Amino acid sequence: MPFDVRRFDIYRKVPKDLTQPTYTGAFISILCCVFILFLFLSELTGFIATELVNELYVDDPDKDSGGKIEVSLNISLPNLHCDLVGLDIQDEMGRHEVGHIDNSMKIPLNQGDGCRFEGEFTINKVPGNFHVSTHSATAQPQSPDMTHNIHKLAFGEKIQVQRVQGAFNALGGADRLSSNPLASHDYILKIVPTVYEDLSGKQRFSYQYTVANKEYVAYSHAGRIIPAIWFRYDLSPITVKYTERRQPVYRFITTICAIVGGTFTVAGIIDSCIFTASEAWKKIQIGKMS
Repeated sequence: MPFDVRRFDIYRKVPKDLTQPTYTGAFISILCCVFILFLFLSELTGFIATELVNELYVDDPDKDSGGKIEVSLNISLPNLHCDLVGLDIQDEMGRHEVGHIDNSMKIPLNQGDGCRFEGEFTINKVPGNFHVSTHSATAQPQSPDMTHNIHKLAFGEKIQVQRVQGAFNALGGADRLSSNPLASHDYILKIVPTVYEDLSGKQRFSYQYTVANKEYVAYSHAGRIIPAIWFRYDLSPITVKYTERRQPVYRFITTICAIVGGTFTVAGIIDSCIFTASEAWKKIQIGKMS
């Protein structure tokens, strides 16, 4: 007797003349197809779209930076002449720089009575401060007006991703124009390292920060201390990482198979129950008639 491979067929076919179409079965089949199409499109949308996963860990993410952080500062002092405005930088590694001028410019405001300072510089990854003051001026004014408006204060690379809503420029838009002209301003910053990794594996290193501030007029035994705008910073040991991910192909295929198989199985059970119940009802009605 020749070997017949058809005996391994687990999907045995039923002749069409032994099947019976019903209106209920047709209705359930149409609903089943529509439901499968809806779930398929939902899964396809999720498969095409990228997922943004965030995590926290303790480490220095940008070890290639040489222990430096890039800073971008843009601030307006509408009542202080540009010749008096300067940037000073200090930290716990012994750095003490008065009148930093590299990569910075001063733009006169209000017919020369005010000044807009824009600068880019680096700070060490240790606690410290940088401040806008008149300390670098040749002659100190009697009553410097430190009212100001901060347009931008950002650290590291700029991350322009709509789904990442972080405090990368928390002081942007800070308005202190109505404050005491002779007061100093302290901004205490807690800098949080932030990493963004896209689908290609490219990483961008930036920094978010939280801020608290106070305004005060300082005095010493010699009299009132010259006011300044202080930015005192410290780094958090916690790093925030955002990673773009896309659903693997095998998971998408598995989900689609589960949707199709599960839907048809449940629909078949429902159709079988309805058909059995209707046949039993018909037999009961025939029995009553006889």
